[in-house]
Amino acid sequence: MKFFDSHAHLNDEKFDEDREELIEKIQGDEIEKFITAGYSIESSKKAIELCKKYKFMYPICGISPNDIPQTEDELWKDLAEIEQIIETNIKKTERDKTETSPNGPVAVGEIGLDYYWNKENKELQKLAFIEQIKMANKLKLPIVIHTREAVMDTIDILKQNEVIKKGIFHCCPLNRELVKEALKLGFYISFAGPVTFKNSKNADEIINLVPNDRMLIETDSPYLSPEPLRGRRNDPRNVKLTAKKIADVKGISLEEVAELTYENARRIFEI
Repeated sequence: MKFFDSHAHLNDEKFDEDREELIEKIQGDEIEKFITAGYSIESSKKAIELCKKYKFMYPICGISPNDIPQTEDELWKDLAEIEQIIETNIKKTERDKTETSPNGPVAVGEIGLDYYWNKENKELQKLAFIEQIKMANKLKLPIVIHTREAVMDTIDILKQNEVIKKGIFHCCPLNRELVKEALKLGFYISFAGPVTFKNSKNADEIINLVPNDRMLIETDSPYLSPEPLRGRRNDPRNVKLTAKKIADVKGISLEEVAELTYENARRIFEI
């Protein structure tokens, strides 16, 4: 079997002490490919640099709603910088695409809205989200969406701003209406550790709601470790536990879930 963790943060400081050792362990445990996700300018730069070392890792770059600056002027500056970072590295990869060349960014993300942590800057969050959708369209990339307690605004923005390459709802909230609307709009749904939590009462319903050709699996490492590892540092190896939950709910084999989600990730990220 081979697995594709569609969203992890190996660029996070929680991996600073043992990152290289851990990556070796990940390679030896059927995790064939995984995404290292940026969420700010610095973390996006770090994702790119890290993925240059390992051809089975791919970066995504963007500014999350929890990492946007406090003023619109600062936001425009950051947006220009993140676009330059992505564009420069995409061009480098396309110009010299060999087996050993660095992997360029495969999506703009993570981007979106978060009204759980930040309620005072909703308009600035919306602006950042919309402008990064435009950026993704310009760069011909999909987007990776973070949304928390902002379902209606997220869907409204996606309906009003066409996303050409579509994208992924990462660690998708287990919200029936959000998932239905996201699927109608052509997006993929990525499941993470929370679907295994004992208090996720509607996890089975949401898993069954998502067609096999539109589902992904992820860890969101180092966060959201699945059961029975909840509370510990997460890493891409644990994506198997989320896959096992999906297999049990859908009544298919773990091998089928691994293959389906692997190919779905390759398709959306064009890897």
